Amino acid sequence: MYAESYEQPSQAVDEARHLATYAPLVKRAARQLSSQAGGVFDREDMEQIGLMALLDCLRRYGGEPDERFAGFAMLRIRGAILDELRRLDWRPRAVRQEAHRVRDGLRELRRKLRREPTEAEAMALLGLDADAYREALLAENAEAMASFDELVAGGMELAAEGSPEARLERQSELARALTALNEREQQVIQLYYEFELSLKEIAAVLELTEARICQINKSALKKMQACLMAA
Repeated sequence: MYAESYEQPSQAVDEARHLATYAPLVKRAARQLSSQAGGVFDREDMEQIGLMALLDCLRRYGGEPDERFAGFAMLRIRGAILDELRRLDWRPRAVRQEAHRVRDGLRELRRKLRREPTEAEAMALLGLDADAYREALLAENAEAMASFDELVAGGMELAAEGSPEARLERQSELARALTALNEREQQVIQLYYEFELSLKEIAAVLELTEARICQINKSALKKMQACLMAA
């Protein structure tokens, strides 16, 4: 009984210490995703959801957090925020329907042109202005990011529970998935996942529109997801 009563407060102290250490991840994730929230909830609410996800990560990871924990936790934190955004239905049904129409329209345009259409060509075909086109692409891109983050985080969690060889193999799988991307796709993935820029910030860095970054990002995630699922 004495040991039990002693361990519980000790565990709580450890959790509080780790939460303080990794809290900056939550702030970075909230900043990165705030432009996609569409005013549904503010950054403070996003950070609260992120902190709960971080606590869950600490409890599921097992043992002391190591050098791989931050990457694993960041994926879970982003995923929790995106899940909450979806639960709140922050994209109205009309926007989601428009996102599907844009996706189908772009697929048909690529088939006809046998290349990636320009934004002007896409907007002309779909009858959308720049803001509506960007909103539709953001809606679909958020789904792709949440799905990819969940896949990678799940793999990292399994690897963390396994042997050092299993962890190395997972890292190798991610590296191989990156090689499936072209140079521009690799730039976007690196800026988003390594440098933790928002899609809007990446657009500014690469001097492209946010809509174009959405397209590149989604294409890259699709290729990487296919590689990871085939591994």
